Amino acid sequence: MTAMLSLALAPWGRPPVLLRNADVPHYAASTMKIAVLAAVHRSGLDPDRQIPVVNRFPSAAGGSYAHSRAEDGDPEPWARLGGTAPLGWLAERMVRHSSNLATSLCQSAVGHPAVAEVWRRAGASAASGSPRGIEDAAARAAGIDNTVTAHDLLRLLASLEPAVLAQLEHNAHAVDLAAGLPPGTRLASKNGWVDGVRHSAAVIHPPDAPPYALVVCYTGPLANGQDTDDPAARLLARLSSRVWVHRRDLDHVT
Repeated sequence: MTAMLSLALAPWGRPPVLLRNADVPHYAASTMKIAVLAAVHRSGLDPDRQIPVVNRFPSAAGGSYAHSRAEDGDPEPWARLGGTAPLGWLAERMVRHSSNLATSLCQSAVGHPAVAEVWRRAGASAASGSPRGIEDAAARAAGIDNTVTAHDLLRLLASLEPAVLAQLEHNAHAVDLAAGLPPGTRLASKNGWVDGVRHSAAVIHPPDAPPYALVVCYTGPLANGQDTDDPAARLLARLSSRVWVHRRDLDHVT
């Protein structure tokens, strides 16, 4: 497998100061959940709205798909299978614990066009989008795939409302970019990993410098698909640490 590392870095609210392979497409993994979260927020739907918890969803390729309980790191939505759950609670599980089942339930509630509109409003390129459910294998086999670029993830972060960014601060997976920061550093982030892929997108708030956004996407053999014990996650942590060292200088880069 050929490795590709992409990076995008910007002082918060300002143009990027570093773009490296930033327009190269990668398989999105769970970073697509950022767009789903924004679509839920912008839908106007009541967060207390009860959503039937099912495990059968329309495939973008026709037919349907279902999630694997064994491949989902969050057991809580599965405990409600056959019942209902509040939409806001599902969105929280999607971000905090990266629940795949909760993601498809949220995506079904708002509709794929609403998620596509999030990418459009962010100014994302044609290389990024979420046209299918996260485990819609039939669609992926048909060439319908969720892809991102580091630059577009940076644009996506910049387009988010404060309330959405606040939800991303509850990400419980303090690995990759988060692991390269001093303990307790405030950040709003979403990461994604599968075998061969490790990505993370974050807005970082140092206590002694202005905030900045950092996105790193890695595709290659270092990524073993594990949530924590992943050499690619350690690579992202080292990159995050290097950026942290220069955090006070980012606003002065031209």
